[in-house]
Amino acid sequence: MIRTPVCDVLQIDHPIALGGMGSVYAPELVAAVSGAGGLGAMGCHYLTPEQVHAGTAAIRKVTNRPFALNFLLFDIEEDSFASALALRPSVIAFAWPSPEQAVTPYVERAHAAGCKVTFMAGGVAEAVRAAQAGADVIIAQGTEGGGHVGWQTTMTLVPMVVDAVASVPVLAAGGIADGRGLAAAIMLGADGVLLGTRFLASRESSLHPNFKQAILESDGHDTLLSEIPDIAAGLVWPGAMSRSRRNRFIERWAGREWALRQHRAEARAALQTARKNGDVDEAILSMGQDAGLVHDIAPAAEIVSRIAEEAERILTDRMTRLARK
Repeated sequence: MIRTPVCDVLQIDHPIALGGMGSVYAPELVAAVSGAGGLGAMGCHYLTPEQVHAGTAAIRKVTNRPFALNFLLFDIEEDSFASALALRPSVIAFAWPSPEQAVTPYVERAHAAGCKVTFMAGGVAEAVRAAQAGADVIIAQGTEGGGHVGWQTTMTLVPMVVDAVASVPVLAAGGIADGRGLAAAIMLGADGVLLGTRFLASRESSLHPNFKQAILESDGHDTLLSEIPDIAAGLVWPGAMSRSRRNRFIERWAGREWALRQHRAEARAALQTARKNGDVDEAILSMGQDAGLVHDIAPAAEIVSRIAEEAERILTDRMTRLARK
């Protein structure tokens, strides 16, 4: 079994975490990842305090293992955040502060509630800022990932963040879907991985079956970075673009973002209908380039065990062969 410092910090068996994705509300998925020895995470952005309570209760009904509640700092809702702290989850996960926002008070409040803190960063400066604020784990997210990402690749970002934050454990995210990714992250100096797209295509994911199938059919080349999802949603995301599946909706507005701003209300309504109906051509499907590495819709617990076992096998076998030479 691969055990790294992050396992001790977060009290988990495998250095594998679920991204707190706002695109799916699935306490069952969170519980399954945590129950398998990883760290599940529930995206709490735009959830009401009642929904945060209900989701947390549903997770705890299935497992007593550690899990995280995830918040976007640039658009954090105080009542929901306070509600989460009162529930005292093992981990509070933060991401995407605005440039001028003070992050230390949020970290301190989480610590005061008895929670560990993970902090996602898309660049070295942001990672250092989070480490100085007292985050217990830094998540270095490369641009290959789905949804909102920065501009630097995981391959270069991870070792740079590892060097910059010294003794703070680092999880690698972006473009990772199997044990090869975990093994590579460890060789880059990370202590584990965080995955999103791989878990979207799981049994417990609440994603529409058509969207799960689209991930399976992806060759990894059918995504692109754009502002289109955020323009349609009326959001200004600090320092990020959104990676999603290239489809008819995206292509209709690419290069015509000015027109989308003028027709935002009707576009947003159409997106909501398309998502409900599982229309893969007219809905936003946030997914990473690692979709090309996803070949089945498996139980989340099986995904965790597969990744852990494959990474251990790779690291053991290859290091043995290299040592012989």
